Amino acid sequence: MLDADFFRRWMTATAASVEREAERLTELDSPIGDADHGSNLHRGFTAVAAVLEKEAPDTPGAVLVLAGRQLISTVGGASGPLYGTLLRRTGKALGDAAEVSEAQLTDALRAGVDAVMTLGGAAPGDKTMVDALVPAVDALAESFAAARAAAEEGASATTPLQARKGRASYLGERSIGHQDPGATSAALLIAALATTADTEAADV
Repeated sequence: MLDADFFRRWMTATAASVEREAERLTELDSPIGDADHGSNLHRGFTAVAAVLEKEAPDTPGAVLVLAGRQLISTVGGASGPLYGTLLRRTGKALGDAAEVSEAQLTDALRAGVDAVMTLGGAAPGDKTMVDALVPAVDALAESFAAARAAAEEGASATTPLQARKGRASYLGERSIGHQDPGATSAALLIAALATTADTEAADV
């Protein structure tokens, strides 16, 4: 079972990963976006880690709702509302339980991804974060490691696609040949989840 501490460590691991990869995310964003994806997410997840340390919510759902709210309030552009919605909707789906199962997390995360698709109007194949998130949630039913691999594959698979949503869609065919920064950062989020689970298993 996964408790609030697990979810806090997931968010902290994501913040550390985004900090390490911020420059690469911005480089990916430069040719097809506003060249600010890495810096925006770095600012947002740094704020998430700080607020979770200060407030320490005591349920998994509350951790994610607070993290999502913080992202919406601190991250500009589209990524703040999208990541904020993902985490808030996932947290709300988890409810008030003190601990949740992996199956419950999978179902809640699917609800979060559905909310992102509704908000952004994106579907798999549109060259967005959804291309990493949808296969990750499908694979999460198998294992955390499978989810990480599926997210990374989904992010890589955006390279040959033409963007149909977001800022990159304005470029038309010129968006082809660039890996989507949103799918790449979504893969970091899922990888941090898998790393947190690995750490937890090692500590048992």
